[in-house]
Amino acid sequence: MRPAQPPGESFALPARDTSVAAARRRVRHQLYGWGLPSTTCDNAQLIVSELVTNAILHTQSSQVRCLLWSSGQVLRIEVADEGSGPSHGVPRVADADAENGRGLLLLDALAARWGVISPDHWSGCTVWAELSAACDRVPQPRWRNGAGPGPA
Repeated sequence: MRPAQPPGESFALPARDTSVAAARRRVRHQLYGWGLPSTTCDNAQLIVSELVTNAILHTQSSQVRCLLWSSGQVLRIEVADEGSGPSHGVPRVADADAENGRGLLLLDALAARWGVISPDHWSGCTVWAELSAACDRVPQPRWRNGAGPGPA
């Protein structure tokens, strides 16, 4: 008997600008369905938005694929395109007036880890990110002897 696989979801969208919002909606729906913390869901939507946008703007892809996987402690996001990969996988500092160029800085700030799976000539490029999926709820106080707040 095989062990149960952690929750995972994948989807493909056409490489056009309307797919960025569609990707965000799919991610939000899936992650809230898994019961992940709202902070994780919000950060994941931002990351997917940036990675899908980059795939659409900087490649000649006809589609963009997204994979979401959660172990309960870690959320992994992968966005794959049909391009040759980024010319550099290092965040750069954009000029104050620049309209773009901050996506990898945002990714670097939000993700616990991220990287690029080296593309080959046939399969395109995959950028991945991992976020903490641990609960962000505030622990409730434990009162001694079942009593409420106040002197013990």
